[in-house]
Amino acid sequence: MSRYSEDTDTLFSASANSQSPLAQRLRPQQLESIIGQTHFLNERFKRLLASDKWTGFIFWGPPGTGKTTLASVIAQITHRPYDALSAVTAGVKEIREVMERSRAEVRSGRLARILFIDEVHRLNKAQQDVLLPYLEDGSIRFIGATTENPSFEINNAIASRCIVFRFNPLSEAELLAILKRAAGEQKGHPIEIAPEVLERIAQASLGDARRALTWLDHLLLAGGDTKTITLKEFEELSHAQSVYYDKKSEAHYDTISAFIKSVRGSDPDAAIYYLARMLEAGEDALFIARRLIILASEDVGNANPAALMVATSAFQAVHAIGLPEARIVLAQATTYLACSEKSNRSYLAINEAMDAVKHTGAAEVPFHLRNAATTAMKDWGYGKGYQYPHDDPRGWVPAQYLPDAIKTARFYRPTENGGEKKFKEFLKNRGKE
Repeated sequence: MSRYSEDTDTLFSASANSQSPLAQRLRPQQLESIIGQTHFLNERFKRLLASDKWTGFIFWGPPGTGKTTLASVIAQITHRPYDALSAVTAGVKEIREVMERSRAEVRSGRLARILFIDEVHRLNKAQQDVLLPYLEDGSIRFIGATTENPSFEINNAIASRCIVFRFNPLSEAELLAILKRAAGEQKGHPIEIAPEVLERIAQASLGDARRALTWLDHLLLAGGDTKTITLKEFEELSHAQSVYYDKKSEAHYDTISAFIKSVRGSDPDAAIYYLARMLEAGEDALFIARRLIILASEDVGNANPAALMVATSAFQAVHAIGLPEARIVLAQATTYLACSEKSNRSYLAINEAMDAVKHTGAAEVPFHLRNAATTAMKDWGYGKGYQYPHDDPRGWVPAQYLPDAIKTARFYRPTENGGEKKFKEFLKNRGKE
């Protein structure tokens, strides 16, 4: 747990020391000093804090966007005692201790404490329930920070008592402003940072201020005898840094979703970009290959039947050779599928057929289609009247194949895209409009 200084005149964090990371030393302690999140950090938000009637906030957004900073600033503004816990290390026991202390202080006439829980999504639903009694009786003011969607990770009972604020990734301009301010605070430092380096850091930080300041800090610490840090030094430092991408997080699902939708939308450039992001972040190449097989049938289908063969071959090749060379195979399969004509009619057909089975049950198979495996079955009429299609020069004969209960049903409706156009013409000649 930590308690921040209540000195509201402090521009940057008073809890940090000279050994703290730069991001911690330069953590703003005034609302006006926070850069970014202008969509809700406005006069209305200030009035909400001034009213001091709020019960709880959920701060939801990617890393390095100011969630922890804003929580500590709120403590400064409201002059409330502030306890910061991380759900990574704290359990129900530590959380209850803070809330019981706050309840006792409230009963003695003092202000309720602010309890800030970082990574609150790491608490399971049962652990989150411990907050409810204290929120209901006003014993605590709660702020939870999460990188995950609260709709899935926060109890409904908790979420309904809190206001959710969505934190957006910081823009390059906002990150550059933070970096310039940080560089300005380093007056007297023997190493200078070239302006283009600050710009490059802002571009490479992907909206994450903590990442940007960490890079700046490391550049200054590793400068050695260098008088001016150039792009070369930054590229050497940043080369091994991976893209933020937790395989169990929303970023994982967002990126694979964007990848699939780009291929489906026939945009090979976007598809390759998201493929590169996944590979750079360490995504399983076989996972990507499996998704391409599914897409080949679901979204390309009979408009280009070869797509399934390409995707299946790609999976086999990826399995055989592995990364990094497998990236080439995945790129080929991705661009092939993106540039193929599309049809989802096979996908729709099986879904409609399965729905029909659920609603009509096991409708009787027409007798002429049944397997007459014994003499008795033949006597019962199994297989009677069946016409062998190859006996007809056309290769088909007009006959009823569906059960009587759904004999007029249509499940597969070919498009006019790619090879499926021929299927449509064939079925039209067969009388299946």
